[in-house]
Amino acid sequence: MYTLRPYQRDAVQNTISHFKKCNDAAVIVLPTGAGKSLVIAELARLAKHKILVLAHVKELVEQNAQKYTSFGLKASVFSAGLKEKSLSEQVTFASVQSIARNLEQLQSFYSLIIIDECHRVSENQDSQYQQVINQLRKYNANLKILGLTATPYRLGMGWIYYQHYHGFIRGGSESPFKRCIYELPLRYMIQNGYLTSPNEIDPAITNYDFSSLITNTFGNYSEKDMNKLLSDQTRATKSIIDHIIEKSERRLGVMIFAATVMHAKEITGYLPENNTRLIIGDTDNAKRDEIIKDFKEKKIKYLINVSVLTTGFDAPHVDLIAILRPTESVSLYQQIVGRGLRLSDNKEDCIILDYAGNDFNLYHPEVGEKKPNTDSEPVQVLCPGCGFANVFWGKLSEDGQIIEHYGRRCQGLLDDGQSQQQCDFRFKFKECDECGAENDIAARQCNQCGAIMADPDDKLRAALNLKNAMVLRCSGLSVSLIKAQLIKVSYFDEDGASCDEVYDFSNKKSRFVFHRFYSYRVQGHVDKVTWSSAEQVVAAGHLLLAPDFVIAKQHKKYGWQVAQKLFDYEGSYRKADKS
Repeated sequence: MYTLRPYQRDAVQNTISHFKKCNDAAVIVLPTGAGKSLVIAELARLAKHKILVLAHVKELVEQNAQKYTSFGLKASVFSAGLKEKSLSEQVTFASVQSIARNLEQLQSFYSLIIIDECHRVSENQDSQYQQVINQLRKYNANLKILGLTATPYRLGMGWIYYQHYHGFIRGGSESPFKRCIYELPLRYMIQNGYLTSPNEIDPAITNYDFSSLITNTFGNYSEKDMNKLLSDQTRATKSIIDHIIEKSERRLGVMIFAATVMHAKEITGYLPENNTRLIIGDTDNAKRDEIIKDFKEKKIKYLINVSVLTTGFDAPHVDLIAILRPTESVSLYQQIVGRGLRLSDNKEDCIILDYAGNDFNLYHPEVGEKKPNTDSEPVQVLCPGCGFANVFWGKLSEDGQIIEHYGRRCQGLLDDGQSQQQCDFRFKFKECDECGAENDIAARQCNQCGAIMADPDDKLRAALNLKNAMVLRCSGLSVSLIKAQLIKVSYFDEDGASCDEVYDFSNKKSRFVFHRFYSYRVQGHVDKVTWSSAEQVVAAGHLLLAPDFVIAKQHKKYGWQVAQKLFDYEGSYRKADKS
């Protein structure tokens, strides 16, 4: 039999302990190369009833099944791609596509479903994964569901689990998995010799500049836009491939990740024909199997692909990864690099060459939101309420101080011994006009009083249609002292228009209103800031973060008066350029 590594034993034990307590769908997070198949094998060996192990590609089905049977254990395989469709043994390794097309054959009691690469599971109740789960629940209402992945986050969907066993919140209550019950950082694997050290080298030659491209809501780039940009940089591509050839002279296996199919074909043309193969989504299955076999047997050196070999691919001899595609996902970046970090004989390290300017720290955690701008980086923000160390996108000064961050709500999980709930502190919020409660900036209904909250776009649209209203696309503010304890805050837009409001710091109510807007909107501060005098506010005025829009109404006697300020706006209207 096999011997589990310490962290693999911990993952198995955490799984057993979790399912003894509850039936909540759980996920284990292990880096690429950590041996998920061994964890699966041990859980399958310990199972007392039938279990089903699902994967999305036949290569993973085959790998997991072979690992299990190599220890003298029996298993069935249900995969059209592997030309086997059997459910006879207690443990079955299956492709989700094949089993979902044959649900009528699942008519017995299964105690557990294990889903490999479970970040592919969606919230869609009509998905193939959900169809299989629903079918098995007809015969076992207490069916256990366990997922394994190296990357528990998907651009566009977010985190695939809700609660983490270390005591914080990731996704929402609708996430496919309820709890993350075990997670192992990539750094641990490398430091303890379980993975090859990555050798990240700055190419120091002309890189692609993808910064002008816009991503969609899922963080993906348009293939048409990338092709247009790359077609203007053919000289750069030739120079990059020459550099890869130079750096790979003493390397055994080179994987190149291209941006588009057109780009991949161009790259192929610059590499040695007899030593290069290309795999894309349309590559015939038989041809794909042949190429992968030749690559694993080192009959070819260069393997180019477009978004098809980021998961479920195992070639330990790979010792150079070349990234020629952009991504906004730390998780995807780690998946790509992970293809080259498996241990192999005579392999000392794996060279990582990033020609796309992705600029990710390999050990950075996934933030869980689309990157707001190119100069954002993960920053740690302590919650003033519970003290939890959140990780958000943000900006740092040269001395490492946080200038600003884009987090909304604390992700800390509070436990009173009887129940758990998410910390209710909000860094950014939308106030209810009825009761003043703080809500998420995208909320449509108040979480306290239930009142319907006006959409910021509706407010702007209504103001723009009124003759006596003015909308400032606010690009900044200034604070000045009118007289003792009396300050004037002036808001101005890109075109020079402005309007003012006055706060009397000798008045308790006026002071409260000012703090309500600006206590948590001070550059360089993530905790609450309070001011006892007007002079203190003026001194800190240059640090106050301006609203995105100011709506002013015209008064017959006093001119333009500020009626509303819209902070943390994420609607369809363009905000001012505050750069």
